[in-house]
Amino acid sequence: MSSDVDLDRCLEVARRAAERAIMITRESPLGEIRTKRHEADPVTEIDTTVERSVRELIVAELPGHVVVGEEYGGTATGGPTWYCDPVDGTTNLTAGLPWTSFSLALAVGRTPLVGVVADPWRDQVWLTARDREVTINDHPVTLPSAAALSGGVVGTEWATDRPWPGMNALLQSLAERHCTTRVMGSSTLTLAQVAVGRTVGAVIGEFHPEDHLAAALLCRQAGMIVRDEDGNETPFPDRGGIMAARPQVVDELFALWQAALAG
Repeated sequence: MSSDVDLDRCLEVARRAAERAIMITRESPLGEIRTKRHEADPVTEIDTTVERSVRELIVAELPGHVVVGEEYGGTATGGPTWYCDPVDGTTNLTAGLPWTSFSLALAVGRTPLVGVVADPWRDQVWLTARDREVTINDHPVTLPSAAALSGGVVGTEWATDRPWPGMNALLQSLAERHCTTRVMGSSTLTLAQVAVGRTVGAVIGEFHPEDHLAAALLCRQAGMIVRDEDGNETPFPDRGGIMAARPQVVDELFALWQAALAG
């Protein structure tokens, strides 16, 4: 049961995991660069070292908790389950582009409880939990008061190395509204930017909890609206993509997303 989870203890473990991830990512060599599904899907020794470190920490500090990771897999249970992407943006990492992130989220069933995103290149830990505020390095986030698609920035990401179905149509619709778009190479950071007011919205073509659940929880706890493809407000979709947006633009952006998906 989610009510049985000690959020304070889990927040501290999440913070320590993020700090470890930052240290390993910044200080360790890439090692052998391998590929998983194809040549545009690399994995480095940093990816595997970070995930092993997280698993060891959770086993030691939170007995009975399960880990589902990007590199070593795992199966979610009805109890506390941590979803981990040790390096979101490995292609950027191997290319020497300093735009990658670490993602870790705790959920019981489909109820997210804790989320942490680490930006190792800015030495930042973005942390939140259910019924808690969003902080960056322990400082509360202050959001700008105004938001509009026109003149604003919306983020999205490739489906690995190609646009997701409807992505090009969405980009065109946003351009017609003089809304700037960004595709930076880490879907975790793309969603998380909405939580701290740097962008007015983000659309990700396919949700994966290892990559996106922590950032989606950050968005929800910051007062953003998070929807699945069917329009349900949820940070944990059971299929398809995910969208997060400032309340002022959410309906307009969702309508454009739906139109793009309809083709």
